[in-house]
Amino acid sequence: MTRSLSALAKAGALAAVLSLAAAAPAGADPNNVMPIPALNGIHGLPTLPGPTKAVFQVTGMDSPNRTQNANVLGTDLGVMWDDGNGRMITAFGDSAGVGIPNLLAGSVWAWTSNVLFRSATHDPSNGILFDDVVPNPLPSPKIPGIEISLIPTAGISVGGVQYMSMMSVREWGEHGKWNTNFATLAASRDGGTTWTQLTNTRRANVDGQEKFQQNAFLKADGYVYRYGTPAGRGNPGFISRAKESEIADIDAYEYWDGGAWKPGDAKTAAPIVGGVGELSVMWNSYLGRYVMLSTDPANNVVLRTASAPAGPWSEPRVLIDAPTLPTAYAPMIFPYQTGSDLYFLLTQHTQYNVLLMRTPL
Repeated sequence: MTRSLSALAKAGALAAVLSLAAAAPAGADPNNVMPIPALNGIHGLPTLPGPTKAVFQVTGMDSPNRTQNANVLGTDLGVMWDDGNGRMITAFGDSAGVGIPNLLAGSVWAWTSNVLFRSATHDPSNGILFDDVVPNPLPSPKIPGIEISLIPTAGISVGGVQYMSMMSVREWGEHGKWNTNFATLAASRDGGTTWTQLTNTRRANVDGQEKFQQNAFLKADGYVYRYGTPAGRGNPGFISRAKESEIADIDAYEYWDGGAWKPGDAKTAAPIVGGVGELSVMWNSYLGRYVMLSTDPANNVVLRTASAPAGPWSEPRVLIDAPTLPTAYAPMIFPYQTGSDLYFLLTQHTQYNVLLMRTPL
């Protein structure tokens, strides 16, 4: 990571941004955040009372990754997948940096909508260390009412091609709510360095496709399973699938109607879970079951299991009670098996950065 804040700081830009941001109000809009530890009052990892623990600061100025050197002072999400060659790609969402502020969105920060970091870490017990960055691979105009952000919600490697599912956010609403224009796939054929939106895969926020505005990917039995929710949190979850070779063919998907797979019409998809936000799903060999992480309507972080991708899914097991980490969201599962422990990334909005968590299974 070679980008540096030094030139900006020497020019006085950093001081100007900090003085303005210190007075910025907190809110549900991710543009209004304070990722500077000295100003947000958060230093070190949170101490949680239950078996789930925060074990490593992944992003931000307090992280050993020093993501501020890539002008990522604050960010969220952390969607992880193996690139097919044993390296992990992690896609983050809206990232706050120093530069020209996005005043149209009412922010003093310079914002990008997505950033990728790559890593060789397979054992997360000592943290996740990044060795490469792809800044802002899919730029967004960031104009309220048109497209305020283009955010990754899932990633997968199929046939040597990297795919991300992106949501085009038109505007932010109340806490945990936002409106989207569409969801789409983007593809990279060079290991995640350059990306192209696949406009023929766009799912407009109507006609059943509103159920798949935010996604999670799972590969099993020759299929790519694409889990979906409407935009925002506290929504029902749905599932579709296509053969791996047809991942980018929107007409090839089948939808689970509660009893069988139905081809071609997203309106037939029935909920498989309820009250979820930002799904992450993976097969877990220790349990011999599929594992799903999400938040629930009370903003607890919860885990469900199932013997098949479509379920039935178990009742949620609470991993983190909302009062102990009240601004947490987007629990994303680490893509490599880790025995009796499950590792996942989690965003803490009050510091607007991402933590690595560990919970016993």
